[in-house]
Amino acid sequence: MSHHTAIDAALLANQRFAEDFLPADAGQPTLAVLLCMDARIDPIRTLGLRYGHAHIIRNAGGRMADALRSLSISQRLVGTREVAVIHHTECAMMTFTDENMRQRLREEAGFIADHLAFLPFRDLDQSVRDDLEVYRSSPLVRQDVVLRGFVYDVATGSMREVLPA
Repeated sequence: MSHHTAIDAALLANQRFAEDFLPADAGQPTLAVLLCMDARIDPIRTLGLRYGHAHIIRNAGGRMADALRSLSISQRLVGTREVAVIHHTECAMMTFTDENMRQRLREEAGFIADHLAFLPFRDLDQSVRDDLEVYRSSPLVRQDVVLRGFVYDVATGSMREVLPA
């Protein structure tokens, strides 16, 4: 009896997907979206995006510090000219501190991670403002682009803009 994993299920789904697959024109993405890796958020459906028409950059918390390299490539090589930063309600990044995470790594993996910043946050709106500031202070990314920040509500599916303080 074989044990099927989530990856096995994904591979089966991919086989079905590929049977009817027709490659689409990638278009010329103008929008880059930075958001959390939370599985409850489907950026394509949430934002009404067409296949191939936006760069989607995801990481834990949708943090800008982790996304600057990708955004730089997106802008300089592909030509994206707008950036939307999206954090969300009920984010796990609000449930721990750097020290909590470092302690877990010490206990569970025997790894000393004192040099790592895991970028947790307590205030949702402030985390968006902080990430917009990280963007604005970076020489890696273009400063002549549209940059806006939002909070997505996982309970309602709606987004609201976070305005500067």
